Amino acid sequence: MKKTILTLLLVMLTTSAHASVIYIDFENITSYPHNSDVTIDSYYNGGVSSDGSMGPNLGVNFGSGSLLLCLNTFGISCTNASRGGFGIASSQRNALGLIASEIVNVAAGFDTGFSFVYSNPANSGIALSLYDGVDARGNLLARAVLPATVVGRCDPRISLGAEFCPFFQFSLVFNGIARSVFFDGSNVAFDDLTFGSTRIGGIPEPASWAMMIAGFGLVGAAKRRRRVHTDVITI
Repeated sequence: MKKTILTLLLVMLTTSAHASVIYIDFENITSYPHNSDVTIDSYYNGGVSSDGSMGPNLGVNFGSGSLLLCLNTFGISCTNASRGGFGIASSQRNALGLIASEIVNVAAGFDTGFSFVYSNPANSGIALSLYDGVDARGNLLARAVLPATVVGRCDPRISLGAEFCPFFQFSLVFNGIARSVFFDGSNVAFDDLTFGSTRIGGIPEPASWAMMIAGFGLVGAAKRRRRVHTDVITI
């Protein structure tokens, strides 16, 4: 009985550290390179992008203003945007390009934080708001203005003078359960959207690691007590 309870506790601890984290890198939606004319639509909600590609059901739905932006990589120039070799190596070829203000819905909700990388050289500031209802309705949980980013510091072999380069990291901490993100602006590039964590890619926070370690310790202790109890009965 004790082992069952402690095992359930461990499951609860590890689930709380991972369940709400959703990471989107915008790779593999369509063939690369491309003309940046594909809209993401419901690709990450178990649906399809505008070119008919079917995606995973992560419960995240994008609107018609969300383009799949082709990023320049070594030897390939497809737009004026590039990660310049910076950031997560597996997320260098595509990004989210906003052509208008956009609402991204996460119907199941996420908590703790929202993080990403972005490039915003063309605007003085882009407003970002989190709501506890879908379609930017309900209570406002958090709001931030993303400052303009500088142009440069990219690998010239990759960026080829790209305007949208480099990308910079941004994290937003909030309380409550968010179900939609309102991006109020346009001509901005985003990548590595991470719903439910202040760390890109959803790497567990130090507190989460401590919780998991504690959970493993409790289960280990339960196993040791069970072995001792069994020995007594055998004798």
